[in-house]
Amino acid sequence: MSRPLAALTRELAAILATSIRPVPPAAYIYNPLEYARAAHEEYLARYATAPKRILFLGMNPGPYGMAQTGVPFGEVNAVRDFLHINTPIGAPSRAHPAKPVQGFHCPRSEVSGRRLWALIARHFGTAENFFRDHYVHNHCPLLFLDDTARGKNVTPEQLPREQRAALTTHCDAFLRVLVARLRIRHLVAIGNYAEKRAAAALDGIDITFHKIPHPSPASPSANKNWDATAAAILHNAGLWPRTL
Repeated sequence: MSRPLAALTRELAAILATSIRPVPPAAYIYNPLEYARAAHEEYLARYATAPKRILFLGMNPGPYGMAQTGVPFGEVNAVRDFLHINTPIGAPSRAHPAKPVQGFHCPRSEVSGRRLWALIARHFGTAENFFRDHYVHNHCPLLFLDDTARGKNVTPEQLPREQRAALTTHCDAFLRVLVARLRIRHLVAIGNYAEKRAAAALDGIDITFHKIPHPSPASPSANKNWDATAAAILHNAGLWPRTL
């Protein structure tokens, strides 16, 4: 009998906790699969049910998204009001003073998550409608911050080579399991990093790849009609009708 995804996720969290340690430039590492486990496992229980047709794949948590809620692209309001998850959240063992984990009390809104879930809500109306055929996952579940006063994000690609290799090995393996378990037929990479990792991890697997721009405000193009651009790409690929 296949092991539940929640058990596999706990195993991934434990492996990453021991194999990925804070080293420059990543002085702080947040592992929401550990301190936000209850919320993440509620997300799995509600929405990670097979079969799915389409997987949206992101890079890693943002400080005001999954780092706060345990849900990929987990902007607080979207997770609470659209996904209907509102679970007590713990805290990382060591947090940057400028980026505390406040869970669903976090007053900041993560723009990337807000944009993604707003697009989904406009097209599908409810989370239940969307998740009948879709799932959203981050390739890497860890948030990395540097030791500057602001606690700047460090991307997985900026990690030292040995850590980057270990991270991608474990996260690629989990992605392969997830795709097989959910019987995914189409993968929509959200941004360049997700596209690169999906191509490497799923090489040889019968799956069709697509890409939409990342909705991060750090990308100038994302600040100009990102939702319309993403929706048009999905429509032209035959994944979404223009209106639902």
